[in-house]
Formats: sequence, C-alpha cells, structure tokens
Amino acid sequence: MEITPRQFEIIEAAGRILTASGVSGLTIKNLAKEMQFSESAIYRHFKSKEEIIVAMLNFLADSIDSRLTNVIKSSDPEENFKVLFSEQISFFKKNPHFVVAVFSDGLMEESQLINETLLKLMNVKTKHLMPLIMEGQQKDIYKKQFLPTN
Repeated sequence: MEITPRQFEIIEAAGRILTASGVSGLTIKNLAKEMQFSESAIYRHFKSKEEIIVAMLNFLADSIDSRLTNVIKSSDPEENFKVLFSEQISFFKKNPHFVVAVFSDGLMEESQLINETLLKLMNVKTKHLMPLIMEGQQKDIYKKQFLPTN
C-alpha cells in the first residue's frame, strides 16, 4: 500500500494517541483534534479507525522488511543478529509510537483484519531472524535448545 504524506501524518498522530490513551482513546474525533482538522478530512484519507491501524501496521512491516534487508550484510550470523536488533532499537527510539501501536492493550480485540496484519508483521521479523538463528546453530555460534519431554 502506498501511503501519501498526509496519510503518514495521520498514522503518526494515531500512534501518538495510542501512546497516550490506548486503543480506546484512538477515535476519529480525537484524531481530528490531534491533527487540527475536521473529522471529514480524516475520512478523505481513511475509511475507519481500523483502516488507520492496519495502514500503520503495514507501514511498519514494510519499513522493517526494507531496513533489515539493507542492514544484514556480514557473513557472520552473530554480527547480523546484533545489527538487526540494533537497527530495530534505533528505529523504535526515533518512533516510539510504533512500539505502542504493536503492543497496545486491546489491539488484538479490535478486528480480525488487525490480527492478520499483526501476524504479517511478526512474519516479517521471523523472515529475517530465522535464517540468522539457523545459520548460527549450524556454525555452533548458538546452541540448539531442546525442550524437556514430559
């Protein structure tokens, strides 16, 4: 999904509201107030609160995928693992509202579409982490942990 500059501003404002008030505080009315324009102006860019949250999560997933693809350059899985997490920490320090958006209380109860988008986001992280972990295990950098049987 291509996000226009105005949609991105709305997404960031929604993130600030989520940070301050949680999912219940994220209403079109509160968002319009935060943006300092009318509710109808919000609806020109997004059909609903759900669509705003989904756009935010999709933006985050695409951003993570792009950034992590570009930072993993070493042939050392341990170094790549560290770089991957450093990149994420750096991004979230600059954009704390995205952390809150993902971990906001009640978000998973909002809708099935939001749950599916959260799963997409988790899959993006897994796509980058699993090869590093598996390679590290093969090179005996990381130990394979077996769960005890009952």
